[in-house]
Amino acid sequence: MEELAREAGITVRTLRFYRERKLLPPPRREGRIAWYDDHHLARLRTIAALLERGHTLNGIADLATTFESGRDVGELFGVGEEATSATWSEETPVRLTPEDLADHFAGEVTAENLATALDLGYLATDGEEIVHVSRRLLDVSAALVREGVPLAAVLQAGREVRKHTTAMAEIFATMVRSHLGEDTSGASLQRLRPLAKSVVEAELSMALDRLIRAEKDA
Repeated sequence: MEELAREAGITVRTLRFYRERKLLPPPRREGRIAWYDDHHLARLRTIAALLERGHTLNGIADLATTFESGRDVGELFGVGEEATSATWSEETPVRLTPEDLADHFAGEVTAENLATALDLGYLATDGEEIVHVSRRLLDVSAALVREGVPLAAVLQAGREVRKHTTAMAEIFATMVRSHLGEDTSGASLQRLRPLAKSVVEAELSMALDRLIRAEKDA
């Protein structure tokens, strides 16, 4: 414990306090000896960084509980790199520390928002790191928050958008399979997916045009 506190730059008393608050996982014990490792040191450094960013110990404890009960990378992506690349062929996952996540969404990283993002599958955990499944979604979400949209509202919108995009994907897949035949490998869908994306992008653009004109005419 003394060695860990020294490495983390805190007092033993502070370390004991963190353990009592369950901010730190218990050590591995061999008889009367308690062994701490790099995982514990990383957690202490994360706590220090989040405190510097304005998070409270209660908030950090809530985040830690949500974080540890969340989905891990294996559950989200499947087992192995092959499954990962097959599932997310066009999206680039992003590895983040909890401090990085706090920097992206200043003041908006709460246990509730983290739980929602984990539930939606936007985030997964990998040891002390967080993995966001899509750099594009991460960048857009952060940009909306910077514009003043609460992260909770962004996540709720994402949940609603997913319902519609899932329906659109099913419409496209049904059309392709009906006219090109059943393809168990998904090769036709993979080959024609740029066409589906172009249709969705064009229709969304025209829908926004109509909405903007309607608001101007109102």
